[in-house]
Amino acid sequence: MKKIYKMSLLACMMILAIGCDREDFADLNTNPSDVSEPDIRFLVAKTVELMYNNDYTVWFYNNFDYVYPWSQITGEGVGNGEEVVEMGPFGNQSLYPALMANARDVQFKVDEMEDRASMQAMRAMTIPSVIHTYLSVSDNMGYLPYTEAGLAAYTTPALLRPVYDSQETLFNTWLQELDQAIVAFTSSDQTDIGEQDVVFNGDYAKWAKFCNLLKLRIAARLINKDRAKALQIAEQVANSSVGYMDNLADDFIYRRDINYFGTGNGTQPGVGGKNLVDFLVANKDPRVRFLFDKNDFNGEVVQTFIDNGKALPAYVEQYVEYDVDGNFAGWTGPGEPWVRYFGAPLSPDKRFDSAYDEYFRQGELNRITLSVDGNTYEKTYSSTSSYLEKNVRTGINYIYPTTVGPDARYIDQGVEYPPLNVLLGSSAEANLYLAEFKLLGANVPGDAQQYFNRGVELSVQRMDALAANNDHPYYEADPVYEDGAMAEAGATKLRAGEVTDLLSQPAYDLSTDGLEKVYIQQLINFAITPGDVFTLTRRSGIPKTGSAYFPREALLASGTELVIPRRFTIGTPTEDNANYENYVNAIQEQGFSTGTNNPSTLNTERIWFDKENPNYGVGPNN
Repeated sequence: MKKIYKMSLLACMMILAIGCDREDFADLNTNPSDVSEPDIRFLVAKTVELMYNNDYTVWFYNNFDYVYPWSQITGEGVGNGEEVVEMGPFGNQSLYPALMANARDVQFKVDEMEDRASMQAMRAMTIPSVIHTYLSVSDNMGYLPYTEAGLAAYTTPALLRPVYDSQETLFNTWLQELDQAIVAFTSSDQTDIGEQDVVFNGDYAKWAKFCNLLKLRIAARLINKDRAKALQIAEQVANSSVGYMDNLADDFIYRRDINYFGTGNGTQPGVGGKNLVDFLVANKDPRVRFLFDKNDFNGEVVQTFIDNGKALPAYVEQYVEYDVDGNFAGWTGPGEPWVRYFGAPLSPDKRFDSAYDEYFRQGELNRITLSVDGNTYEKTYSSTSSYLEKNVRTGINYIYPTTVGPDARYIDQGVEYPPLNVLLGSSAEANLYLAEFKLLGANVPGDAQQYFNRGVELSVQRMDALAANNDHPYYEADPVYEDGAMAEAGATKLRAGEVTDLLSQPAYDLSTDGLEKVYIQQLINFAITPGDVFTLTRRSGIPKTGSAYFPREALLASGTELVIPRRFTIGTPTEDNANYENYVNAIQEQGFSTGTNNPSTLNTERIWFDKENPNYGVGPNN
């Protein structure tokens, strides 16, 4: 398991006694009544900035230790150990005091302004910013303080012990607040926030569409809890006068600042699940190139193995074309870049099965050692594809794989790191939700296949745009190939006609197994975002055992299938907690055991929205 080492900081305050006369203090001090309030635009911008925080722990722990392995996007490394279902440390988006306190500050300040009518759109920006973040945390933890949270500074006596709202209360409250925000965003004569809005540059109509996306997210969580209400929400959004997110320009792209390169430290993403990578490659889905990295076996590395009499992994060699002398001549089958993507089996038992050594003994089998003129040269090459860390942090100097020895070339990307773009909401997501709801009976104007096709198209285009911005290796070409045509063939960027070809595949035709196919696409689309994968896998039952498209692999340890949690661990409250009574009540109402990471307990004690959802691997509730 991964470990993180934290350094404790001792904060010290030094008080300096300086002799000054009364006139000196008069010059230095300002009458509080003469101090102007901070520009409300900056407070709103700060609230938006706080939407995405604790990103390192969210990716390092939540996603790559738990959610992605449990959802079979990746393993916890190359495959999984039996401890993959055991929760240790985890991170959550910070809700209070920073996010909620800042949002409340904006809301109360606007409410006290004389020109508050013109400031409603700016005030409304805090609503979806907070709800987006709270929703992700509630997905993992259940009840949260919200309706009374952050009110201490604005209540007499100060409200210091906010109640924990049930998830049902949270959803109902958020739906009401989102509708109110939409009204504010579409009101006339609103003050322009301009460049302080780094997401939509003051386009309040796009904020209104983002509110509609959050309504669809809530509807998705209700689909097996209260289907009639979920479909009603979907119908409201599909027929909304403000519209819904339906273009790349509508996507919510988070950019903290020009020096934000993501998590900073490495997050140790795992290797892609063989079942998912095989599905993407078999359908020539371009998103395999944006979600996972190429393995190291380019033509030069393949030739290095040939020259040294080293056996190639069978799954690599199946695509190698040899010339008459037995040297590398090119690729058969789909060719570059498709022949560079291989996932690994996910079952812990397969780590001990010699039939899978080519996946799990790469450190030995893919290592080449040379002795030349008394010097030893050694390299180990990866034959599988890990989740592409450039989606999480851009400050990486990628080193391209080349041969080993004194004449080996050193090829890297350089260190001109671009600011990271993070996708927090997309038009692809909106359309894929509408495809799902149409199949489940929602009275929405479009056809399910049309929504689906649009969602897949936008998902591919958005991932391509993120890859370009985040400086993915190989995006423009594969620089290891000295032949221009091979270098161009090895590029990972989106090509003309690829989406059309993709949508012609049977796995993208909703006439059979339509709901499962929609959920598969939602999973693929969410693999690029920080917070929605776990919810999707719980409410959909996919990947489905025995699926003809993306089959779930049983996680077996000593022949017994492991039990996967369905919520995160809840800490045991102690009486020194200022809000102890409300916290205890929330835990008891939900029927949660505390202080345990027992997978069976975390599987059976479900969060409210998850109680009627299908079990893992069962497939959707039609």
